[in-house]
Amino acid sequence: MKTKSLRQDKVNVITLGCSKNIVDSENLITQLAANDFEVFHEKEDSDANIVVVNTCGFIDLAKKESIDTILHYAKLKSEGSIEKLYVTGCLSQRYKEELEAEIPEVDAFFGSMELPGLLAKFNANYQHELIGERMHSTPMHYAYMKISEGCNRTCSFCAIPLMRGNHVSRSIDDLVKEARHLAQMGVKEIMLIAQELTYYGLDLYKKRELATLLRELNDVDGIEWIRLHYAYPTKFPLEIMDAMAALPHVCNYLDMPIQHANDAVLSRMKRQITQQETRQLIQDCRSIVPDLTLRTTTLVGFPGETKKEFEDLVNFANEIQFDRLGVFQYSHEEDTSAHLFKDNVSRKEKERRANELMEVQREISTEKNQNKIGKTLKVLFDRKEGEYFIGRTEGDSPEVDNEVLVDANEQFVRIGDFAMVHINDANEFDLFGDIVSS
Repeated sequence: MKTKSLRQDKVNVITLGCSKNIVDSENLITQLAANDFEVFHEKEDSDANIVVVNTCGFIDLAKKESIDTILHYAKLKSEGSIEKLYVTGCLSQRYKEELEAEIPEVDAFFGSMELPGLLAKFNANYQHELIGERMHSTPMHYAYMKISEGCNRTCSFCAIPLMRGNHVSRSIDDLVKEARHLAQMGVKEIMLIAQELTYYGLDLYKKRELATLLRELNDVDGIEWIRLHYAYPTKFPLEIMDAMAALPHVCNYLDMPIQHANDAVLSRMKRQITQQETRQLIQDCRSIVPDLTLRTTTLVGFPGETKKEFEDLVNFANEIQFDRLGVFQYSHEEDTSAHLFKDNVSRKEKERRANELMEVQREISTEKNQNKIGKTLKVLFDRKEGEYFIGRTEGDSPEVDNEVLVDANEQFVRIGDFAMVHINDANEFDLFGDIVSS
């Protein structure tokens, strides 16, 4: 018979999904550590007796990964390898009752906004004074910084507002405080994340204030790169681009998910923008910041998407020549307005369209990378892997973008340092070069 251990509790936090979940897990770890718990993040060989799984519920594949992970740890609990299992995050927020019924091995489920309730299970107090002072699980030289929670947009395919609620901005003072703390810890790059960056400030300050926030963060000593993720194109405030052009520490990098380029599909998606308006916005952004690196995300296989509508998206990608482009296949999500449509594009066809669009982007990326041969670029080095030091330029975000490789047998650079690298070769998604100064 299994008996309760008398040892001190140790906690292993498992994070699934996007960078916003990473920040949530980091805040949980910080709070538990402040309450004298020994906490790990995704440590496979830990002897933790308590596991917290932070789930994602965005699309079918993410939901499956989350459920499989919960089941894995539920089995370990049944075998006596762990004593307690808690589940939090978006999947738990959206499907709590169903999960409670199907996986009774879990001790408790919590939504994405229920950190105090989760802490209560540990008899741990939520410490408000730790706002802005969080541990981070990424390499020490970069960190994600969530500037708001939730979303007020009504995109017909998206379940995020169902899981994260309405848009709530954090104050500029709190964000600057957090940035200063991160800089003191050795962070050199911060990535601003939200469900919708451009909406920042409307709830707190009654106007869009992302540009003001950028000016404040630009003055934080030690932060050399500030990167913008998830900027919605509709009613995009161009003062953001003016700030980017003027502020030396704001990367000339913008992640702007367009989702589609056919007007009929955009209308069904409730994106509140047309292809021509998107084209004009991109032209305006590139006019203000000529060396802008523009990343986008697209969605293929939306209900009713015809071959012609998909071709419009492909042609638009060819015309615009995005620097970075990611593709999602449509997932039919209950309780979204698109769920009322018939999901009539087959899984096989969705996959074919995604592959076709990525092949177009592969060709674009190859040409853009070839054009960088002979240039010298500033690179931030993230890790050593095999025979290479691997870093990123100003135009590359971790995990999702291109990388720069330097032969570790010939040269040396410290992880977390910047260096100037002369590019001498390139392929479709990587650059190769030699360090010329650091």
